[in-house]
Amino acid sequence: MASNAPALDWAWSTTPATAAALVAGGAYSVATVGAATGLPASYALLVSGVGAAAQAGADLYQRRPAGHTAARCAAWLATGGWTAVTLAGHTALTWSATGWWAAGTAAGMTLARGLVRAEQSARTERASRRLQKWANDQAKEWHERLHRLFRLEEHEVEGVKPWTGDVGYTVRVRMPSDTPELPADAIRKLAVDLRLPKGGGIQIVDGEVYGELHIRVTAKDVLAETIDFPDDLSATSIYQRMQIGLLTDGEPADFPLADVCALEIGQTGSGKSNCINVTNAQLLRTVDAVVWHLDVTGAGISLPWLRSWAIDGTSDVPLIDWTADTVEEAHIMLDVAIAAINTRKAAYQDLMHEANDDKIPVSPEVPAIILVVDEIAELPYEILAKLDSVVDTGRAARVRTVISGLRATQDVITAAMKKQSRVRIGMRVSDPEELHHLFPTGSGRLDPRAAAHKGSGFLSAPDEDDVDSQPGSFKCFRIKPRVINAISPQLAERRPVVDAVTLETEPGRYYASRWGRILPRLYKTKKLSPTTHPYTDMDILWPPLDAATGLPVTTSGKPRKTTDPIAPAAGSESAPARPRFGSDALAALLAAPAAHTGQSAGADESQVIRAEFGRVVQQAGVPADRPNPVPQLLTDAHNAVVAAGGRMHTADLAEPLGMDSLVLGTELGKLLREVGIERPGKGTVRAGADGESKSGYTAETLAAAIRAYTVRNGQ
Repeated sequence: MASNAPALDWAWSTTPATAAALVAGGAYSVATVGAATGLPASYALLVSGVGAAAQAGADLYQRRPAGHTAARCAAWLATGGWTAVTLAGHTALTWSATGWWAAGTAAGMTLARGLVRAEQSARTERASRRLQKWANDQAKEWHERLHRLFRLEEHEVEGVKPWTGDVGYTVRVRMPSDTPELPADAIRKLAVDLRLPKGGGIQIVDGEVYGELHIRVTAKDVLAETIDFPDDLSATSIYQRMQIGLLTDGEPADFPLADVCALEIGQTGSGKSNCINVTNAQLLRTVDAVVWHLDVTGAGISLPWLRSWAIDGTSDVPLIDWTADTVEEAHIMLDVAIAAINTRKAAYQDLMHEANDDKIPVSPEVPAIILVVDEIAELPYEILAKLDSVVDTGRAARVRTVISGLRATQDVITAAMKKQSRVRIGMRVSDPEELHHLFPTGSGRLDPRAAAHKGSGFLSAPDEDDVDSQPGSFKCFRIKPRVINAISPQLAERRPVVDAVTLETEPGRYYASRWGRILPRLYKTKKLSPTTHPYTDMDILWPPLDAATGLPVTTSGKPRKTTDPIAPAAGSESAPARPRFGSDALAALLAAPAAHTGQSAGADESQVIRAEFGRVVQQAGVPADRPNPVPQLLTDAHNAVVAAGGRMHTADLAEPLGMDSLVLGTELGKLLREVGIERPGKGTVRAGADGESKSGYTAETLAAAIRAYTVRNGQ
């Protein structure tokens, strides 16, 4: 259990004046007590002599001026002399002795402060002279180097500025009018000429005026080092920039998020998940933003942050305010987010008027809502469309997104996500074209080898003046699960709650019982902490499913509720009927068709498509003179994928259908293109026991094609 008991701080920090006062106070105490106990005066002279000798040695080691050393030694001897005289005369408590002591103390404090200031000024001047000499030498060398390598004339090296941490420097060059830029191979030539070590590099960027170039020289490989997440957990605001690592020059790699969205891409093993966790940590430091997660591949980005609340019980509230671990829950979450965007803009007009801003001023009472989305390629079209709506319309309502995916390709990133995400993070990739797609501006000079280490990547974000920066290499902080678990209780103490305006929307009624729906799926075999009971001891609301699309309906219809968050056993006659969710639902749907084959009185079954989420259960009543509009291969493939759990690789699907995998892929591809259906993620799905990502199909995609064929043929 985490302890909130105050800890003693034994650190001692004193100024020179304070140190002098402490020495004088010690002398007065010795003189007073020593006079009463008969302490010999020679002891005071001995101590002051030893102190003066030690002071001389320390000053000699630190190369202080001889005059300063003499003044400090004299102060020691004067203190010892006063103490010896006072001990000999037993006069410590007289006005005369106290007056001399006070005068000496004041003189000592003034002398100590003056000496330290003089020495600091002298050190600063010496460092400045050394830096100026180094800069002058570097400027001369660079002037000659540019002339020798590129035949430049009339150019001028206007300055050389070292970076923090002695990792490199920047050379500012004013180019001649007839040669405003360096040749294309300049980076390579300069790196070879400087004999930079492995991990070093050259970056050439435009200066503040035309004709000025900044040559950034990295002499130390910051990207190769592991940089632990900082210990600073002080409270922040969503208005502040969030630091996720260090740039190659040792400066913070940070970005804003209050007004913009973020897009993060990285291949498997690049450190993308770690970067998401660092982003989570910085978001959770804020006091005016709630964090929602959308990860339908098992809520992997949420589980480390939920452990302290759900399992350990060291946090009283969940750090992640809401987690959508299934497509169904994602629909509910996004419906609430979209409703919040539409409602907040009108409800908080007075706040916006008072702040004289066209965007809602956020606070702990009206927090921003940040949606962190992982594995974007695994989401169906309906979810992507809702995400696009949030990205396009949520700025004024302070609903923003951080979207993550494995690839920076057009089939993974929608146009809205790319255009509205001014913060772009590209972790390690093997294909330069993906970087060019993610960073279209200035990406011609980007090379994946410039961020070759795990946990490194490229960052482009608006700067302090709201100007988009050129993408630059950075190294992300490293945050491990135990660190997350250790800092979670402290971060939980500052978590704000969602505002009432958002929860009073029609979809907002499903918010309160969210954890009752989610926790049993996430922690099937684990015992939940008592801290979760306030969030689960209530009626659990489940939205109804649309009969035609199988999608949850959160804006109309009567929700179904149950006090038991665990789904009733299949085949139980007494168990209340309600929608089934997640992978359990797909398995249960195999037994569902028989329950839907009966005719409903007065219904025109020839026009009815029986559907559950992601699966067409039955298309009933097609007359003999009207052929079934759905190709048989599509129907058979859909049923096989549903039987396998909703996802299936093409090679595995070919076996039950009795076809060659290449032929099956060709034929199914033709059927999908015929009705304009595309598979997300370039057709790759995670399926099988090992969850490997290969070419395949999802039940949602095939069901969408079946619906499209039916609608196209008017049936």
